[in-house]
Amino acid sequence: MIADVRSSLTPGGWPAVGYEPRPWAAEPSPFASRRQSLRARGPYSAAVPATIARLTPTVDSALAARAEEALTELSRFDAEVGRIPAPFSAILLRSESASSSEIENLSSGARALALAELGAKSTPNARLILGNVRAMHAALELAEHLDSTAIVRMHDALLRDSQQEHVGSFRHEQVWIGGAGPHSADFVAPHHERVAEGIDDLLAFADRTDLPLLSQIAIVHAQFETIHPFPDGNGRTGRALVQALLRRSGTTRHLTVPVSGGLLADTGRYFRALSAYREGSIEPIVSEFADASLAAVSNGRELVADLASIRADWARRSTSRRGSLADRLLDVLTEQPVIDGTTAARMGGVTLANALLGIERLEADGVLSRVNQGARNRLWQAAEVLDALDRFAERARRGAR
Repeated sequence: MIADVRSSLTPGGWPAVGYEPRPWAAEPSPFASRRQSLRARGPYSAAVPATIARLTPTVDSALAARAEEALTELSRFDAEVGRIPAPFSAILLRSESASSSEIENLSSGARALALAELGAKSTPNARLILGNVRAMHAALELAEHLDSTAIVRMHDALLRDSQQEHVGSFRHEQVWIGGAGPHSADFVAPHHERVAEGIDDLLAFADRTDLPLLSQIAIVHAQFETIHPFPDGNGRTGRALVQALLRRSGTTRHLTVPVSGGLLADTGRYFRALSAYREGSIEPIVSEFADASLAAVSNGRELVADLASIRADWARRSTSRRGSLADRLLDVLTEQPVIDGTTAARMGGVTLANALLGIERLEADGVLSRVNQGARNRLWQAAEVLDALDRFAERARRGAR
């Protein structure tokens, strides 16, 4: 057994990640140069995260005040929008999932994602983002029972349709970030023998109720990313875990506030904050989450206002009878902006023929437009909603902090 490696305390009082030597038996690539082959031989250094369950984080007073303000704004936004009789919860969850995926360079327009949710032909990225939507749902459902099994289930929801070989348990192999191997990597995650105990320690820290909440959540996320418990999907699972902690704490009760949209504004800064955490500095990652939360609320409010305005305009334009299928579909379309006859019939509890009549009425009123042509597999879109969702994504990328 390799001896434990103690992490050193930094001036800020938080332990930096330690490192330990590990043997490496894999042969260098036959395409590597002689120098690269020599560098890829022999032991490598793997991270040993500090034990944090009993540590108490401290940040300067200005950052602590900003973190408290961010929590207050998250809770206020959740309460405001939660009272509105419109399906904003699903819309914001989808927006959070899309932003979290885009941090990993998986981007998709709103229409492609809506098509994928409908089971229609779409882009590969949109189908991968659907996995993130499932992971977010799982995180919220499991928020009151966060343990190792819950984390594995979130990850399973994320990757079961795309990387089945990686789901069902924590990893059983060494992983690293950057480089062609552990000798040249930017960061070598803990050896897989350390993952289970690392997650148990992280969950014990997450279960504490005596810590400033946003600092606690930011540190849980950074520690999770440091442990890197899966071969792939760690970032997306770690950001789903953030939503679970916000829900469990009662900060959010109705919504998934798109915090990842705030992180998306400057992913380089976000990744540097994670690196700083490994070096023993917690303030950068706490600052990232405070700023991202405030940006998420601002951007989310603008999205909700856009969608409410669109819905009100539809009501003025609509010629459908109150209570008819066409009238009821107006509420559905803000949540599901691409629709077909079968889906409309199922949602409305009517025959396919009557559903198509309702859709055609909305098309005549300018609410819907055809996505495709031909008599089979007909699809319609609420283009104004899709445009509003794409504007939300663009604002997140620009980063109105």
